[in-house]
Amino acid sequence: MSTGKDSRSGEFVEKVVKVRRCATVVKGGRRFSFAGLVVVGNGKGKVGCGYGKANEVPPAVEKAIKDGMKNLIEVPVEAGTIPHRVEGVYETARVIMLPASPGTGIIAGAAVRAVCESAGIRDVLTKAHGSTNPVNIVKAALEGLKQLRTKVETERLRGVSL
Repeated sequence: MSTGKDSRSGEFVEKVVKVRRCATVVKGGRRFSFAGLVVVGNGKGKVGCGYGKANEVPPAVEKAIKDGMKNLIEVPVEAGTIPHRVEGVYETARVIMLPASPGTGIIAGAAVRAVCESAGIRDVLTKAHGSTNPVNIVKAALEGLKQLRTKVETERLRGVSL
């Protein structure tokens, strides 16, 4: 489930990763509500995820987009891939990301693929271990991307040249 629509968020693209339906039983039957998981990014190194809940799908997705715009992170992208191997962990979900040579493409499941595409990463190898819950997988992927450092940044932090 992926929609790449450009709305009032400017150059940001939203990808709907998952829409969940929840039912509560009331006297007259079942009442449904919806929760949407959306990944937003500009394809140039900024990416974030949002989660929104409402009684209908479109408002849930709108709330998720609004939430995603608040949680943007900066990702260093070097020649279409990530600078080094990284492992992101969120609860029981574990995502391993490896840099790949040009032309490899995004080797990933739907949730991690949405994060990588939104961040502007074109070549990456990934593997997810543990939980397959899309919410946890997306958050684990973002945790991994937060750990990325460029060579210049590492040299500056350590005070040495590599």
